[in-house]
Amino acid sequence: MRRRPLIGISAYVEPADWAVWRGVPAVLVPEAYVRAVTAAGGRAVVLPPDDGDGDVLAVLDGLLLAGGADVGPGRYGQPPHPRTEARPDRDAGEMTLLAAALAAELPLLGVCRGMQLLAVAYGGTLHQHLPDVVGHDEHRPAPGVYGSHPVRFAAGSLAATVLAGVDRVNSYHHQAVADAGRLAVTGWSEDGVIEAVEDPALPFVLGVQWHPENEPDPRPISALVAAAARVVVAQDETERIARRHPV
Repeated sequence: MRRRPLIGISAYVEPADWAVWRGVPAVLVPEAYVRAVTAAGGRAVVLPPDDGDGDVLAVLDGLLLAGGADVGPGRYGQPPHPRTEARPDRDAGEMTLLAAALAAELPLLGVCRGMQLLAVAYGGTLHQHLPDVVGHDEHRPAPGVYGSHPVRFAAGSLAATVLAGVDRVNSYHHQAVADAGRLAVTGWSEDGVIEAVEDPALPFVLGVQWHPENEPDPRPISALVAAAARVVVAQDETERIARRHPV
């Protein structure tokens, strides 16, 4: 039986409470990401921040950059906004993974913060506090409350293919992509906020600004796992040919 694709999910390091422990620094990721990967036929591998190297990607078939705190504005040449809350450890570790994944043409999905990090890696910039730009809080209505809004996608794009029939998504973010750099912008909300980016030159590089792991039909994550499954098939075929034709 063919093995499940291994999907690395970038993780948080945050103070956490459990049992008798309070405020203990913990490596964690919302279980919704793991559940969505598993439901799509993949095996989730949690990746704590580590900027030593990207060698772990050699045993993975896909990478999911999860949501979370803000990307440090120094990475795109801006001073911090008073509302910006950065996590330098995540920035360093995820940029290392991102660079290695792109070099290896590994299937890659960026979710919320992950999409913003992807844009910065491609030379783009961010709006550090979106309400200053759009004049409302509908993308993050209240603490712990997701917004819901219409979305549209560029015809013929990867985003449009993956999300055929989807015209509304959830959101929880106060930052957004201002300039996607070398990425193609392929999704927008009705107020003009960039909702999807991709790299058409690579097999599967997609960023979405919303949280598909919390949607009933998390298509971007399912599409990532499907792309990773194709990597597994290709690896199996290469190994089969090597066994039949040893050097």
